[in-house]
Amino acid sequence: MREIIFAAVMVFGLTGAVLGAHAPVSEDTESCLDCHASLHPGIVEAWKASRHAQITPGEAMNVTGIARKVSSETVPEALRKVAVGCSECHTLRPDAHRDTLDHNGYDVHVVVSPKDCATCHSEEAAQFDKNLMAHAHGNLLGNDVYQLLIRSINDTPVFENGAVASTRSNAMTEAESCLYCHGTKLEFKGTVTRETDYGEMELPVIEGWPNQGTGRINLDGSLGACSACHTRHQFSIEMARKPYTCKECHVGPDVPAFKVYAASKHGNIFSTHHRTWDFKPVPWTVGKDFKAPTCAACHVSLLVNTDGDVLVERSHEVKNRLAYRIFGLIYAHPHPKDADTSRIKNKDGLQLPTDFEGGLAAEYLVNESEQAKMRDAMQASCLACHDKSWVDGHWTRFENTIKETNAGVLAATKLLQEIWKRGYATGLAKGASPFDEFIEKKWADNWLFYANSIRFASAMAGGGDYGVFADGRYQSARNIQEILDWMAVRHRLKD
Repeated sequence: MREIIFAAVMVFGLTGAVLGAHAPVSEDTESCLDCHASLHPGIVEAWKASRHAQITPGEAMNVTGIARKVSSETVPEALRKVAVGCSECHTLRPDAHRDTLDHNGYDVHVVVSPKDCATCHSEEAAQFDKNLMAHAHGNLLGNDVYQLLIRSINDTPVFENGAVASTRSNAMTEAESCLYCHGTKLEFKGTVTRETDYGEMELPVIEGWPNQGTGRINLDGSLGACSACHTRHQFSIEMARKPYTCKECHVGPDVPAFKVYAASKHGNIFSTHHRTWDFKPVPWTVGKDFKAPTCAACHVSLLVNTDGDVLVERSHEVKNRLAYRIFGLIYAHPHPKDADTSRIKNKDGLQLPTDFEGGLAAEYLVNESEQAKMRDAMQASCLACHDKSWVDGHWTRFENTIKETNAGVLAATKLLQEIWKRGYATGLAKGASPFDEFIEKKWADNWLFYANSIRFASAMAGGGDYGVFADGRYQSARNIQEILDWMAVRHRLKD
């Protein structure tokens, strides 16, 4: 079969020049392209437009200074002189991948992992591994409290004998709901024989696939998917820098970052002018390449001013510029020290960064000194366009918002605790879920949606109405009143 494919390559002349790639293509990759150019033209055409197809790792390593995109000091000799193509990714480290199979004479694996990408991008892979998003699967499924929240959302309601019960959601439901973003756990389940245009082929069966969640557990044991932001097979830095990529998981109402951004002054400038911006350069020059921040500018990218001075270092750890974790669980709080948040234990033994009264599980969270460093890193990008008084004024309002929203959530939580105490609902103290009764869902709305919306509108300096009437302060105040009224009705009925 291998000889047949090489013969076909010669007939059809699928060389690097015909493909439009500026870098030479290895014979193994040419062999892949011969079939997949017709079977999967979308994949092949995307790859042909990629930087991987345009420049070899060896050429990329010759770039000096902060413009260099290959962070690894060394790259295997076999990879240095050819484009990073199909074979260079899908046959790399075959013994490490459980899904590696013989495919037309090659040891091929389907799932490319961050450890594969680390061959050239070791610094980025190491940073991402310390990122909360890389641990998103375990942080969600390894937390007993979050498991109760997931079940209250995903379990299937069943009406029987005059009552509503529920049946446990299955793996497919989990994969397209919470784990779409948090990432599935991939498991190799053997092989299946399929009839294809090229005859019978043995192909792997992978449970949890497809998935590009940020915390995906891969078949080589690594965490995450670079393709969550650098979508395959073009792996474009331009795409990763545009807010639409982040929108896929951060659209709300629980994490309403994109819709708040879209309604903000920054989002308005982006929407109007981004077609004239240059999203490809490394480093990224504020004022020259772009005129207003995107998600990447604030959280990831290496930024310089027009004199070439570094304003903020690139980081794939993301939380390095975030002094607060503002999507409340249940309250906004300093960022965790460890990306594996399932290790956190509050004073009540729960895997939460705060207790139900708002007290911090401080030993697991960054201290004020670390928060100050994170604040300064974030503000360095702000100061490229705004003066100090503007930035300080914004930050003062933001911290006030954290204080006030936490106070509102505390009021709602104390109401719920009183409801549990009176026996109108059953909570954690009696071994029940705090999310499965009507009034508990009302309480969760207050911090999961409304407080979060207010905080994001404040943090992102815009999206005004998202802090007031669009899942903001109005809904938060109404929600607390409805919980209070519900408790009063139950009290009168009991009497």
